[in-house]
Amino acid sequence: MTTLYLFGSAAPPVFEVAEVIENAQARGWDVCLGLTPTAARWLGEQLPELEWLTGHPVRSEYKLPGEPDVWPPADAILLAPATFNTVNEWSLGLTSKFVVGVVAEAIGKEIPTVAVPCVNSAYARHPQFHRSVDALRSMGVTVLYGEGGFEPNQPGERRPEGYPWHLALDAAGAIASPAP
Repeated sequence: MTTLYLFGSAAPPVFEVAEVIENAQARGWDVCLGLTPTAARWLGEQLPELEWLTGHPVRSEYKLPGEPDVWPPADAILLAPATFNTVNEWSLGLTSKFVVGVVAEAIGKEIPTVAVPCVNSAYARHPQFHRSVDALRSMGVTVLYGEGGFEPNQPGERRPEGYPWHLALDAAGAIASPAP
């Protein structure tokens, strides 16, 4: 089975991750879930259910040196939702968070990676955000941002059509097709 690392940061769409896991599994993916520490705190009560659903531990922290990896190797990585902070940390190589460290290393390992930001229009106006998106794209990351991907909403609002999870899973399938 083809392994998808599904990573999420602390933005409201992360609360939909169980449904996304089920959709990815229906598409043939073996899903391993990684979360930023804040996203893990937001989903705290759901973590046992999410571990049962994926069949793997949910990770939000680095393992200790010498500990075996509890996940199979990734065939593809999907980082969604990717917050303003996560996108900027990743682009700049600031890897204090587990999920950011893994996606930063994935560039060098040439693991196909998709990112779908989730930022409001105020964050999107910050010049570093666009530099970070451009930098990630130049590193080979598929970033679904702008037309045909995530388009920013006003602060405090959600897009009526919802977060583009279907586009995220389609993009992951396009870069590394799951086993049937």
